[in-house]
Amino acid sequence: MPTERFDFQGANGHALSGRLELPEGTPAAYALFAHCFTCGKDALAATRIARHLAALGIATLRFDFTGLGGSEGEFGNTGFTSNIEDIVAAADQLRRTRMAPALLVGHSLGGAAVLAAAGRIPEAKAVATIGAPFDAAHVLNLFGDRVPAIADTGAAKVEIGGRPFQIGRSFVEDLTRHDQGSRIGELRRSLLVMHAPGDTTVGIDIRLPDIPESAPSEEFHFARRRRSLAVQAARRGIRRKRDRGVGFALPWHRRRRGQCGRTDCACRVPGRGPGNRPGKIPKRSPHRSA
Repeated sequence: MPTERFDFQGANGHALSGRLELPEGTPAAYALFAHCFTCGKDALAATRIARHLAALGIATLRFDFTGLGGSEGEFGNTGFTSNIEDIVAAADQLRRTRMAPALLVGHSLGGAAVLAAAGRIPEAKAVATIGAPFDAAHVLNLFGDRVPAIADTGAAKVEIGGRPFQIGRSFVEDLTRHDQGSRIGELRRSLLVMHAPGDTTVGIDIRLPDIPESAPSEEFHFARRRRSLAVQAARRGIRRKRDRGVGFALPWHRRRRGQCGRTDCACRVPGRGPGNRPGKIPKRSPHRSA
């Protein structure tokens, strides 16, 4: 499968480095992948998930946020807001040159960022998060005892993943300004949350919250029903060469797009199926990944 260079201008005018993973033949849809905090487009999670999605027919763009990897800019001058703006800029470039993304995928803080950006990408029909925190300010836990120093002096070096990063006061303040709860409540898109209970970086207790009762149950019953499988998929999707987490998520995405290809499938009337009352979660999904 071909990989194309896909550089574009970020929201702050910096050149951002991206790679577009393409399937053989015409893509069924386009997706956008947002990497984890201080990671990059070449991280295992980004490359493996993007390439597996491409193998399944979905062209996927992975890129470096401003100040990371091959992208221009200073990381210390960025923040959660700039991450959101970079995602919107990436979607805009896809819209201009290819096709706007129908699927947004984010890992860790990237998951929180795609949730925040989804409302500004009208073509996005579904959002999937992997090990994402509910509150963007969770990142402050990675700074340890350096937070007071950042507040007092305006900036300080913080070691993350064995690498030093210069973190400024504006970065810290920006993390606390975002109301993710309201964004999720107003998402109006299908949402798949994958989280490993053994995650020690973003604990399961600070994952994205349960789907609000006001949300249409048909939009979320698949993720609810397959929670244990989703947890396994989140683990495997990052750590194993064969990204079965993607294999699990693809049928869910097709259901949301109405392109499962089966006219007699229960997914066309979510919550209905043989032996199921309207609105009841099916005992077995019509699509089971290998």
